[in-house]
Amino acid sequence: MPRQAPIRLLIADDEQLIRGALEALLGLEPDIEIVAGADDGVMAAELTLGLLPDVCLLDLEMPRADGIEAAEKIIAEAPEVRVIIVTRHARPGVLRRALAARISGFVPKSMPAGELADVIRDVAAGKRYIDPEIAAAALTAERCPLTERELDVLRVTRTSSSVQDIAEALFLSTGTVRNYLSAAMTKLGAANRRDAAEQAWQQGWI
Repeated sequence: MPRQAPIRLLIADDEQLIRGALEALLGLEPDIEIVAGADDGVMAAELTLGLLPDVCLLDLEMPRADGIEAAEKIIAEAPEVRVIIVTRHARPGVLRRALAARISGFVPKSMPAGELADVIRDVAAGKRYIDPEIAAAALTAERCPLTERELDVLRVTRTSSSVQDIAEALFLSTGTVRNYLSAAMTKLGAANRRDAAEQAWQQGWI
């Protein structure tokens, strides 16, 4: 049966100019209704769980929580909501994170609004869309050599200034954090924990 009600869409992007342009362009589509906008991942998840739109369009890189972290919370608590990740820079490994979070779409910001509207329609209908170029890059990307805990400490390292801060954030002892950091630095050939975290981020592992 054809869909009768418009597709209810939430858009999250911390760049207000881009979010405003998306809201204006997609709002012109007769079968798409913009129900909310958000400028960080935490707000996006909270609004989504309150409003339950059909589709969420989430920027990958946002403050407080990135698009994939927001998607994980949304899909865990409201699996009926479909999530599309939008990114400017498709770093190697990011698509794997997104697929593990069970997202329904992954597209570049360079996609024309008309094509994006078609992706939104497909995703709302239960289909999945992954940009072919991003998928091809992900297939040739280096596999992550780090454990989940090593990735956790590197993820927190990007926003924490000391080992003590990392330990408190992850409820670990400082000795355990140092062990994880040392193992990660050795595997990546990094000079220090900041360099290791940057390498992991550039690969899209965190």
